Amino acid sequence: MDAVESRAIRGEGTTEAEWRNWPGLAGLPTVAPHDLVPAGSRAVVVAPHPDDEVLAVGGLLAQLADSGTPVEVIAVTDGTASHQGSTEWPPERLAQARPRESLRALHRLGLAGIEPTRLGMPDGGLKAQRAVLAARLVSLLRPRDVVFTTWRHDGHPDHEATGEACAMAAASAGARLVEVPVWGWHWSHPGDARMPWQHAFRLSLSEEAVRRKRAAVQAFTSQLRSDASTGSGPVLRETTVQRAARPYEVVFL
Repeated sequence: MDAVESRAIRGEGTTEAEWRNWPGLAGLPTVAPHDLVPAGSRAVVVAPHPDDEVLAVGGLLAQLADSGTPVEVIAVTDGTASHQGSTEWPPERLAQARPRESLRALHRLGLAGIEPTRLGMPDGGLKAQRAVLAARLVSLLRPRDVVFTTWRHDGHPDHEATGEACAMAAASAGARLVEVPVWGWHWSHPGDARMPWQHAFRLSLSEEAVRRKRAAVQAFTSQLRSDASTGSGPVLRETTVQRAARPYEVVFL
């Protein structure tokens, strides 16, 4: 089976109950926010689409906001391809709505002063633009930055291309790379050998950080509603929304 096909994103995916009942997650080594982003460093979150910054590390961002750690968000695309064939959510409407949703979500996390850097690259077309994206990221990174982005084997082509571009850019800029699974939780299952558990760390979230993350996810209205024009359900499945309520986040170091 093709490697990408084996990570296909279909249906509702693995339930949160299945993940919650797996002792492997509780047994992961822990990491604290100050271990991930030491004093004097800047957290740079590179999101393939508006909402990936929250789904990946929204809880961490809430805690970094409280500690005064410098945070930057880079939006690779504006998410204009999330509703293929839709007359309710055409690309022109999404280009306006999704960045606004992202700003609302960041405000709910406690990052009201953050204005993401928007690269305006093609949603759904990042695989062919990896080198271009890497070059653009290098110009935005500093040597002591800690770059958070989607995992290079996350299953979504844009997530994987962004992870690969960030790896190249971080190496070139002398920054540290932290990869985070987003759709990996959907297609994999507890104990799945396709997930790099040997590199996984668990970041505990405060109750307040979880509350803010859950509220931030709800800001992405376009992704949470069914599309009457196509008959499609929400882009963010219920399983995805449930994962956002976890009292922890998992990162790959």
